Amino acid sequence: MILVTGAGGKTGKAVVKALGARGAPVRAFVRSLAHGADLNTMGASEIVAGEMDDPDALLRAVRGAEAIYHICANVSPHEIAFAKALITAATNAGVPRLVYHSVLHPQIEAMPHHWNKLRVEEMLLSSGLDITILQPTAYMQNSLAEWDRMVVRGIYRVPYPVETRLSLVDLDDVAEAAAIVLTNRGHSSATYELAGTPPLSQIEIAETFGRALNKAVRAEAEGVETWDKRARCMGIADYQRETLIKMFRAYARNGLRGNPNVLGWLLGRPPTSLAAFASRTASTQA
Repeated sequence: MILVTGAGGKTGKAVVKALGARGAPVRAFVRSLAHGADLNTMGASEIVAGEMDDPDALLRAVRGAEAIYHICANVSPHEIAFAKALITAATNAGVPRLVYHSVLHPQIEAMPHHWNKLRVEEMLLSSGLDITILQPTAYMQNSLAEWDRMVVRGIYRVPYPVETRLSLVDLDDVAEAAAIVLTNRGHSSATYELAGTPPLSQIEIAETFGRALNKAVRAEAEGVETWDKRARCMGIADYQRETLIKMFRAYARNGLRGNPNVLGWLLGRPPTSLAAFASRTASTQA
């Protein structure tokens, strides 16, 4: 039995689906049973609901598991505390293996959510568990927040300069890599950077979506202050907003640059290109 924490989010659902496709038994740990039906359809045979800081819920989740894939909610202020609680529960229950969903370049202190993941990696290294760490870059799927704007207005809006270069990855590729690592031997004590593309400017990203849509799409920079006002109106909490603003500013200074070779080796094929992802999205959204 493989336990997937944070299974109700987009990453968790993708990993559950990828594990189910490989015939692996999956237990999904979620905050609410409202996700249960979808996760059962995706391949989860068991659903456990509870909070990550509830020792009883964690014990129910980890009991009898042979491996854990740990995903913390994105930009969570509780990343370190939740990981510590899970490591304790896994150790007490005798779960031997834990694969951690980290992030590309967690050593960048200017991005607090990256830095917190590095602290979790440090805890795992001293935990005594059989660990593997996956470090995915930004998802191609994140670009879809701008999909309607690209379709209607031909604009791809980002809260940093359009020259900023980011490596992207298809979430489906990340999930497949996670399933491979969880169901095959030979990945103990490994740390894998998961990038699907070389660093791309926002101009290149916009043009790639434009080709898939058969229309001109241009990248447009939005001021951080303007983004912050929109985020407040959307109800995004202070910690998340402030952390994301720090990320945008770090992106503006240095980008987020990765190399697709490791992911290609894990998958046994080239990672999904942004052009293929954009074409796939255009065909399904038509």
